[in-house]
Amino acid sequence: MQYWPRKRAQRPYARIRTWPKSAELKPLGFAGYKVGMTHILYTDAAKNSITKGEDIFCPVTVIECPPIKIIGYQAYAEDAYGRKAKCGGIINATKELSRRIGTKKKEIKFDESKLADVCDIKLIAQTQPALTGIGKKKPEIFELGIGGNDIKSKIEYAKSIIGKDIRIGDVFTDGQTIDTFAITTGRGTQGPVKRFGVSIRQHKAEKTKRGPATLGPWHPHHGNYTVPHAGKMGYHQRMQLNKWIVKISNDIKSINPKGGWLSYGVVKNDYMLLKGSVDGPVKRIIKMTKPRRMVKNIQESPPEIQYISLRSKQ
Repeated sequence: MQYWPRKRAQRPYARIRTWPKSAELKPLGFAGYKVGMTHILYTDAAKNSITKGEDIFCPVTVIECPPIKIIGYQAYAEDAYGRKAKCGGIINATKELSRRIGTKKKEIKFDESKLADVCDIKLIAQTQPALTGIGKKKPEIFELGIGGNDIKSKIEYAKSIIGKDIRIGDVFTDGQTIDTFAITTGRGTQGPVKRFGVSIRQHKAEKTKRGPATLGPWHPHHGNYTVPHAGKMGYHQRMQLNKWIVKISNDIKSINPKGGWLSYGVVKNDYMLLKGSVDGPVKRIIKMTKPRRMVKNIQESPPEIQYISLRSKQ
């Protein structure tokens, strides 16, 4: 019952409904493509760690982060019924954008007359998967929150950055923590044992073994939604909090194994190493934002990496 309803996502990239607050005037998120997993050897420098000063192994996820292009803005106004979109649009239409929304390449003016009673403004960004080797050209389009406390400064920043590319190093740095948003791997239709983890019944059990022992009482005579049944599993949107950025680099020679990554290919752009695993299969887009709940027990400084495993069978 931790996640309900267990329902498939509408699209292969996550939707971020709320953005964390930040006083720094810059985008609050980024997006990249999952390459795969490997492990590194680094020197532990955490304050209260029992392995402080020792070299330890750590599993990491490699995410390729090609530059994202800012193509427009979206302004929001607030009334008695909540926050609603007021004005905005695509200002810098690119050739790749027509693959997604069928827009014509034309310039739309930044209408400042409609921004009088605006309470917030967000950037409209598009990814550039054609710069990678995953064999994809159609970009993803999504909103990016902007940090800062003043709405006027946010508007001026949005005007200055539209039509430009943002790199991963402009948003995040080594050693900080981030939250990741992704769509998990789809598993298809699965039974209640795999889907909910119910116990397998003994060999003398009546009727089924890999199923729930009871479906509920006779009265009321209907099935409860809490009873585990077979159904679709996976392909859900999930958020992971406080993932540690081990490294951000553009040295592609130090991360590409001989022959490229299995099921992905060769990393051609900036990349990041995140400690631990990240939801989703290879080539899936991963959205990242600044952390919502800061934790104190994570090392803030970037680690001193001694070794990165680049075996051919990743």
